Amino acid sequence: MRTAPAFWSHDGLLAGALSPLSAIGAALTARRVARPGWNAPVPVICCGNATVGGAGKTTLVLDLARRLSGQTVHILLRGHGGAARGVHRVAPGDPASLVGDEALLLVQAAPTWVGADRAASARAAIGAGATMLLMDDGLQNPTLAKTGSILAIDGATGFGNGRVLPAGPLREPVAAAAARCHAAVLIGPDATDALGRLPSSLPVLRADLVQDPSIAALAGRTVLAFAGIARPDKFFEPLRLAGAVLAATRPFPDHHPYTAAELDALLCQARDRHAILVTTPKDAVRLPAAIRTQVTVIGVGLAWHEPEQIGRLLERMIAADPAALH
Repeated sequence: MRTAPAFWSHDGLLAGALSPLSAIGAALTARRVARPGWNAPVPVICCGNATVGGAGKTTLVLDLARRLSGQTVHILLRGHGGAARGVHRVAPGDPASLVGDEALLLVQAAPTWVGADRAASARAAIGAGATMLLMDDGLQNPTLAKTGSILAIDGATGFGNGRVLPAGPLREPVAAAAARCHAAVLIGPDATDALGRLPSSLPVLRADLVQDPSIAALAGRTVLAFAGIARPDKFFEPLRLAGAVLAATRPFPDHHPYTAAELDALLCQARDRHAILVTTPKDAVRLPAAIRTQVTVIGVGLAWHEPEQIGRLLERMIAADPAALH
């Protein structure tokens, strides 16, 4: 995804002018998600969102995969930015150009499958021994019935101006997305009153992004940071707070495929400034192996405000009847 239009964060004339197109898009999405999906013989948990762009879904899926380590968990996703067609089981050595960057992060936690048809991916995963399926995105994909769905919300951006594409960042109205979810997870402080747009009956769990402890080693060090994620400042600002001296920050579009010229420029700039080159795990898997060894990678995880809540939620969703959600 390229940089989001500025007007998506506030209502105004342009958003209003585009609202007739939004109404059409919302109607088409509602018709699509109403289609019945395949009911898998194993629990299916979806981590989705109502907006385009990064809401923390992949970080949430990684956290849940580790919590469900007693199960034979397999992960399903579309594989944004990858060239794979049909159903493809991700191998750790696959290039990001084939399966997408998120798949290469997820396969480190559990067997992972990419494919636009989630039902076809689910059948393949179950055939390979999966006893539980986790979906990274797919809340608006009806091909596979969900045992339970979680609405991931980025606290900093929330639901933007509250309008559906192209007038705003929503894939569908918030109420429609929330109606198909067991719970919402708010990641970070609620800077836009996103929770005020949710139905009061929807349980809300809260968590914060926390950097890997290795970030402490960057305190007082000169750093050149680069990131091609939906909101690069989510990576840059924690580096500042950790005491790193940021010689420069280089934001790139989400899922950006780095060229040799861009990487050469980053290496030269870091060398000229006597700086450490630092990036995210999602960016690191898109780098050639020779470059990756010259870059420090700082990951993130979730710190839950009430960790016991997520355990109880998973238990309820695993025990739920998928047909009750349709």
